[in-house]
Amino acid sequence: MSVELNHTIVESADPDGGAAFLAEVLGLPAPFHFGPFTVVEVAHGTSLDFMTVADPHSQHYAFLVSDDEFPVIADRLRAKGVPTFADPGHRRPGENTNDGGRGAYFDSPEGHNLEILTRPYGSGG
Repeated sequence: MSVELNHTIVESADPDGGAAFLAEVLGLPAPFHFGPFTVVEVAHGTSLDFMTVADPHSQHYAFLVSDDEFPVIADRLRAKGVPTFADPGHRRPGENTNDGGRGAYFDSPEGHNLEILTRPYGSGG
């Protein structure tokens, strides 16, 4: 049996704004509306469904990207003035080289701790 994540709910005070930020930064197709959600589609049919919540709880969302996509995304973040960090606690500015790849953490407009990484955890041998 194969199990895949199909979708997850992302709490946001501004679902359209949060979804647009994520889609733009990651270079994904424009979000669309489905019922009460603003939907961002990522690979393998998975989506992040942004839902209106007055006081969103901060969550962590990590995105595996290619070596070629990483610097493009990092440039988009810099152009938007969004700082990146090498660690999830946002104590070290910049990026990391965990598992022989590259990784960076940054905040979404609603305060979620987002991450881009080029190698899955533990894949560096």
